Amino acid sequence: MIPFDLIAVAIILVCSLLLLASNRFPPDSILLGVLGLLIISGILTPAEALTGFASPGMATIAVLYVTIAGLRETGSIAWLGRLILGRPINMSLALIRLLLPAATISMFINNSPVVAMFTSAVQDWCKRSSFNAANFLLPLSYASIMGGTCSLIGTSTNLVVDGLMRQSGYAGFDLFEIAAVGLPITIIGCLYLVIVSPWLISNRVGAIEKFGDVREYLVEMLVKPNCELSGLTIEDAGLRHLPGLFLIEIVRDGDIIPVVSPQTVIQVGDRLVFAGAVDSVVELRRIRGLVVASDQIFKLEGHDHERRLFEAVISAESPVAGLNIREARFRHRYNAVILSIARNGHRLKGKIGDIELQAGDTLLLEAQKGFLFKFRNSRDFLLVSRLENSSHVRHNRAPWAISIMVLMVILIVSGTMNILSAAVLAAGAMLLSACLNMEDARNSIDYKVLLVIACAFGLGSAVQKVGLADIIAGQALLVANGNPLILLALVYITTALLTETITNNAAAIVMFPIAMSGAQSLDVSTAPFAVAVMIAASASFVTPIGYQTNLMVFGPGGYRFSDYVKLGLPLSLLVAGIALWIIPQVWAF
Repeated sequence: MIPFDLIAVAIILVCSLLLLASNRFPPDSILLGVLGLLIISGILTPAEALTGFASPGMATIAVLYVTIAGLRETGSIAWLGRLILGRPINMSLALIRLLLPAATISMFINNSPVVAMFTSAVQDWCKRSSFNAANFLLPLSYASIMGGTCSLIGTSTNLVVDGLMRQSGYAGFDLFEIAAVGLPITIIGCLYLVIVSPWLISNRVGAIEKFGDVREYLVEMLVKPNCELSGLTIEDAGLRHLPGLFLIEIVRDGDIIPVVSPQTVIQVGDRLVFAGAVDSVVELRRIRGLVVASDQIFKLEGHDHERRLFEAVISAESPVAGLNIREARFRHRYNAVILSIARNGHRLKGKIGDIELQAGDTLLLEAQKGFLFKFRNSRDFLLVSRLENSSHVRHNRAPWAISIMVLMVILIVSGTMNILSAAVLAAGAMLLSACLNMEDARNSIDYKVLLVIACAFGLGSAVQKVGLADIIAGQALLVANGNPLILLALVYITTALLTETITNNAAAIVMFPIAMSGAQSLDVSTAPFAVAVMIAASASFVTPIGYQTNLMVFGPGGYRFSDYVKLGLPLSLLVAGIALWIIPQVWAF
């Protein structure tokens, strides 16, 4: 008689995958509900269910978010994006410039920090280009996974299987021995992504594009001598493709250039006049050497990195209503500078100091980060809100941030520290070197992604505990019927299926003893079966829960479950075909 727990877990597993595929509920809500159901039903003890929350893998990702935030807050990510991605003329070239470096770096360090770093770079780069981040982030995850199959240190799964081989008394693998199969997979897989992904992944519409009635502000930016845009054309600087933003004119030496050509070269001292949505104004302030053209900014109290952008709506009872900004002495009264004003959703032209404030005006302000707490209940304003990611970029700390990241990579590659220890050291160094503060560090962590990963561990534990994984794997041995090639294919396919439903490491641990037992029963070499488990456990492309890098790009890319199936299923079949063709030739039975 089939145990109740096994039937229950099988039903829960299928239902959770169907709910994820429906895209009707957030993945963290679905998997948190699944975990609660497993605890309430008694299938898992609380300790077993919560194992994922203490997982080194999840802790590593959390700390990596902080490390990557240090790179982002110092402008290093934007520099990296421009260096690697440049200004490609089409999506295929852009994908090549992204995927090849990501896959190559993943051969030498674990692919999780690679995806974390490149995700921020791609998002920043796409904001200045005509491309959509959704077209790049999922291929990025897949490329990093394939690159990780080329070495033992590329992914933790390879290290797990190699360790199991040595513990079992078998010869392990050299550092790059599995590149014999991993390299062809990476090259052909990346070629597939470059050709196919633009057709299979739909563009996701961003928040700015969804709403046509967003508030528009008029902002004047000054090009300083150290500006990274100086000497570039408008097109090369990426100022023509910021969503919801339009460059109205350039003021140069007192003269106005009203019609700005894409080939106009930006010069030091230029005043660039932009009109657009507030999110794009935030992006402008993050460009090194591009500052708001207001002398009042330099008179504000406190350090630059402690300032934020706010929106505030003037109330009818406000003492500044009916006065122009100069008469109201706004900066002295509130220790804040008005950057722009929107009235009835439309931008107001003219010199800021001469505009008469009216009740209902929405002000775009720069002020100390305590402005919200101080004035959110003030009768002077109807509403005060802080804009996300509006802190000043600490460009002067960029050398520190880059040095810390390079040191982390060296420590990991050299084997001096494991990835978690190196990431913790790097995150601490980012804070101590003032590349970011504790507030930025806390806000940088994507807790929804961590929750999904931790809950996925619990679901994987249930699949293992009730024996569902063993039943699936055991049936593969019966079907093989003494043929090592058939057994190899079944081991690969079964491992791949388990990887898509539980975690990659769990699938490898479950399948390894079964694969070794099958090889011994047929009196053939265990090496090809170990390699098959390595590749199949890593090559998770069909579901977001199979591999943690797939989960890391799920939210930022705005993906649906179906995106993984459309792009990942053909890739899984392609990788399986390559692996099953090469493995027996390199590691003979």
